[in-house]
Amino acid sequence: MKNSLFFTDREALESYTLSNQFFEHLEFILVKTRQTVTDNDMYYALSLSIRDRLVRNWLRTQHVYNSKDVKKVYYLSLEFLMGRLLGNALINMDYYEDCRKILRKDDYVLENIVELEHDMALGNGGLGRLAACFLDSMATLQLPAFGYGIRYEFGIFKQEVVNGKQQEQPDYWLAHGCPWEIPRRELTFRIKYFGRVVSVRTPDGKIKNNWIDTEDILAAAYDVPVPGYKSDTVNNLRLWAARANEEFSFQEFNDGNYVAAVERKNISENISKVLYPNDSYTEGKFLRLKQQYFFSSASLQDIIRKYGYNHKTFDKFPEKVAIQLNDTHPVIAIPELMRILLDEAGLSWEEAWRITQGTFAYTNHTVVPEALEEWSVSIFEELLPRHLQIIYEINYNFLKEVREKFNFSEEVISKLSIIRENPDKRIRMANLAIVACHSVNGVAALHSNILKQLIFNDFYTLYPKKFKNVTNGITFRRWIRHANPLLSSLISDRIGEDWILHNEKIAEIEKFADDHEFLNDWSHIKWFNKQLLAKFIKTEYGLSVSTDSIFDVHIKRFHEYKRQLLNVLHVITLYNRIKENPRYDATPRTVIFAGKAAPAYHIAKLIIKLIHSVADVVNNDPVVGDKLKVVFIANYGVSLAERIIPAADLSEQISTAGLEASGTGNMKFALNGALTIGTMDGANIEIREEVGDDNIFIFGLLADEVLELRASGYNPRDYYDRNPELRRVINMIAGNIFSPAEPGIFQPIIDSLMSSDYYMLLADYEDYIRVQDEVAATYRDREKWNRMSLLNTARIAKFSSDRAIMEYAKNIWNIKPVKVKVDK
Repeated sequence: MKNSLFFTDREALESYTLSNQFFEHLEFILVKTRQTVTDNDMYYALSLSIRDRLVRNWLRTQHVYNSKDVKKVYYLSLEFLMGRLLGNALINMDYYEDCRKILRKDDYVLENIVELEHDMALGNGGLGRLAACFLDSMATLQLPAFGYGIRYEFGIFKQEVVNGKQQEQPDYWLAHGCPWEIPRRELTFRIKYFGRVVSVRTPDGKIKNNWIDTEDILAAAYDVPVPGYKSDTVNNLRLWAARANEEFSFQEFNDGNYVAAVERKNISENISKVLYPNDSYTEGKFLRLKQQYFFSSASLQDIIRKYGYNHKTFDKFPEKVAIQLNDTHPVIAIPELMRILLDEAGLSWEEAWRITQGTFAYTNHTVVPEALEEWSVSIFEELLPRHLQIIYEINYNFLKEVREKFNFSEEVISKLSIIRENPDKRIRMANLAIVACHSVNGVAALHSNILKQLIFNDFYTLYPKKFKNVTNGITFRRWIRHANPLLSSLISDRIGEDWILHNEKIAEIEKFADDHEFLNDWSHIKWFNKQLLAKFIKTEYGLSVSTDSIFDVHIKRFHEYKRQLLNVLHVITLYNRIKENPRYDATPRTVIFAGKAAPAYHIAKLIIKLIHSVADVVNNDPVVGDKLKVVFIANYGVSLAERIIPAADLSEQISTAGLEASGTGNMKFALNGALTIGTMDGANIEIREEVGDDNIFIFGLLADEVLELRASGYNPRDYYDRNPELRRVINMIAGNIFSPAEPGIFQPIIDSLMSSDYYMLLADYEDYIRVQDEVAATYRDREKWNRMSLLNTARIAKFSSDRAIMEYAKNIWNIKPVKVKVDK
């Protein structure tokens, strides 16, 4: 027994059934009887039982990685939108039917129990969901990988809508605990802030920098298992929670200052309370930078600890460690690794820089210049003084090299500089990442080209080989096998289940594109999913919607460039057509919105209010009836997406061309047979290439046309003056038709559209309306629509996260699969 990796005997485990584990958890862990058990108890006990089944594979996986001393990739992301873990784990581990039978014995329905799980509130949008898809793919492909993030106590916020206005409430997802996480009590790391740097000369004449008089907190580790699909590999997501260095001040308490006695603890632990604190204020900026450094430093310390199992020096660090920075949030890890190598390991600058450049790779997720993260030098100087010194040194060496090797003007050099030289000096984190990383990738072909040709053109001139493209992807296990079980079963009945692991094989269903029986089944499943969503809308909002209507869906984070407002203009246009001619033969349409606006983003929140105000008028007009309905589904998240996407007929991907890096929602909709209406932006371009021009609805200006129009002096009033339908829509909003009780509330929207219209809604309006009319006409031919729907699903395999991760592994990380085998 002592020679075994595990404490438990294999034969004993084999006799220990999942049913036994489940009922033992109910009785001995949750202390419940059949008389006192609740539905939540059933969920918790089932989750614990499945987690138990994961543990041996989890332990074996980590043992194999360490014993073989394989190169590992560490994925650093400020967000991980994992969604519900139970259903995904049941699919990946093939325990769905076993659990269904266990629960049925006591008259419980597995699907109802799975629904009780609260989404892990560890993200906000596509960035976090992409990270979660990537973790699933890395485990499924048996790649040695670790995820690192923050264990936010409250997530971003729970969205409530009161009188049409977004209200932010705490999202306390940990209120009832999380059965999937395992606290690693032995793993805590000290994180330093503030203080000062003292330089001393050592006996050998070298300068040593000491960061002293710091304020310290602790990072405590919580692990979440990530199982691969039908494999023994179980990778790890490690989340960091902030803990006070000193729990309690007895001196303050004894002096009678009871609040101050715990104040330091509370301030320290604020770091992992909320995702993206409001940084409109200085305090918020400090907290946000604290968060980024907190998880980056803790993760690096842990990575170095694991590297130290097999290595005493840092010589082979880049050969054994790959760190992927998911956007600029973890870029502070670059000067942190330099600090550790220089100040703690005593390496030379040249050696530390070689290791750092060989270790880090950076993924950029934005082409919006104002979204490229910058930090005030004054904040850095106070909060992270040693890191500021290192960043200055990196910049000095970089600019010196540029001046020596390239004939650039000082204007170009100032754009390349990591430090933006203005009265409020700022650190450009994207520039730092490009200088320090060995790879820089965009997330769609257009996005990567914009980075190379426009946003970072001068860097591309310097480092053409650094720049790569890896188009985003989604995990088919989550987004069709789990989210749309009926469609998944139909596909598997015809071509087998191999497509779930080998996603390219989903293309085999294209041979049924002219099979009337198959198309009828396909259509019926969409209708059934629409019935489920319609029932949910009726239950939650008291609104009846027709499942014969087009379910026109626009669900994503609210931002002006994503142009939810353009969709609203179309809704009002349809409303006007119906009102003008009650006999107007409109194709019935249900327009469904969902998404959150950042708490400080006033105009985005005002657009949410406008959607509700328009819905109040449209939905209550007897002339309109079922021809047009508008729904806003509050508190959008992964689980809501899994409910909405399978029911969608039309996917709105209508961002201003050149501003969406990629998008992954477009991929999820297409996978589930929704047709896309979109601009030539982000991954829409590649989706069009895959599904074919005849199976997608494209409109609007191209990215270069947007730039040309803006440069030539774009005047939105020209479009307003010459288009009567548009003019009427704008005048209705301005004339308080949708806000009689709050006159003038939408004037900021009108002012923005008529004065600058930066995101060119008015320029694209006419073409958008034209193509929406084409959508309506096509939907009337249901057989044609169903065929187009099937072809979208059949031709979407390129957008698998498995494909994306294989490209990262081969072209950026240089890691290979590692077979993990656990004796059953």
